[in-house]
Amino acid sequence: MVKGILEQLSEGVVLGDGGYIVELEQRGWVTAGAFTPEVALEHPSAIRELYSEMANAGVDVIQVMAFYGSRAKLNTVGKGDLTYEVNAMAARVAREVAGDRLLVGGDLSTTWSWREDDADAEQLTSGMFDEQIEAQEGVDFFIGETFHHLGEALLCLDRIKRTSGLPAMITMSFRAETTTPDGFSAGECATRLADSGAEIVGVNCMRDPERTYPIIEEMRAATDVYLAAQPVAFACSNETPWFTGTAAFPDRLEPTRMTRYEMSEFAVRAREIGVNYIGSCCGSGAVHVREMARALGKISGDLNWIPDPDNPMSDTEFNWRLARGSGK
Repeated sequence: MVKGILEQLSEGVVLGDGGYIVELEQRGWVTAGAFTPEVALEHPSAIRELYSEMANAGVDVIQVMAFYGSRAKLNTVGKGDLTYEVNAMAARVAREVAGDRLLVGGDLSTTWSWREDDADAEQLTSGMFDEQIEAQEGVDFFIGETFHHLGEALLCLDRIKRTSGLPAMITMSFRAETTTPDGFSAGECATRLADSGAEIVGVNCMRDPERTYPIIEEMRAATDVYLAAQPVAFACSNETPWFTGTAAFPDRLEPTRMTRYEMSEFAVRAREIGVNYIGSCCGSGAVHVREMARALGKISGDLNWIPDPDNPMSDTEFNWRLARGSGK
């Protein structure tokens, strides 16, 4: 049997998977803008294929494809009554693909229903988290991701612990500022989450690696618990450090996609900073994850094919040495 997430983290870096919801949109299975996961129920073969690609790329964890899978979000596309079924199917297929070789991380994310100092909104949000937790049967731990407000992240953590008792990984997400709308710095978020019982804390989505490094450095300095980082593979800028703030989002992202080697460079630098759970988010497909796995020693770095520039059989032989020498 595969070792649990905390045991694996105690032994070395764990490699998470890449982005699902945007990848599925680009393949024609998900509606751009809404980005809700009803595809898990309507076309389970599509998520099975993506899970399988991530497994083949060398990951240690498959994350359930249930981003934006809360009842409130699914209601926006008329699928709220299928919330339990969507989450259950996404988890079931992940478990089947993972088998006894890989861990499965359950997935919860921002609901857009939480409101600060609003007891009714808190009760509503709690119920939605509980519904998803119950539906995602058979996962090994839970990941609460893409939280902009620390208050909602803490509520998610509380529901994971009360409802499942499983290890929890909670990751914040920062857009223009590295302070949450409810007034907490990245370091304060890490500390508060760790003090509240999260075994793994960190950051995911929104920002590319370059704009994520300062956040993980601050979080690493703030707490000794396991640290996670999962940036997007879409290039951002200092002027607009989050990809959903660019004119390319949601349906003109292709030209901004980063290379596999840029993401492998992130994996190496994140490990040097002290990140324990290294993954990636929107825009990162199997090609990026495979190169990250190579960089971290999860799979062999050896090539199955060696070009012969003296006896070329394609344009590749002419260009290979130059391309490999530049690292791009």
